[in-house]
Amino acid sequence: MNTKPKSKMTRILIPLLIGAALGALTGYFGQCNSGVCPLTSTWWRGAIYGGVIGLLFVWGARR
Repeated sequence: MNTKPKSKMTRILIPLLIGAALGALTGYFGQCNSGVCPLTSTWWRGAIYGGVIGLLFVWGARR
């Protein structure tokens, strides 16, 4: 197999960025104002969770 490193990187980065963007939007527009909800308390925490979920989708699709 002759796969380019650039294509491997984009297969990981694109779902990571999409998940992080969706998570950040969820955290920004979320309904939790008390700060207790782990996903929607802040936009950056939502971005981290979304990025991890995006990576899980990539790794789950490979198998």
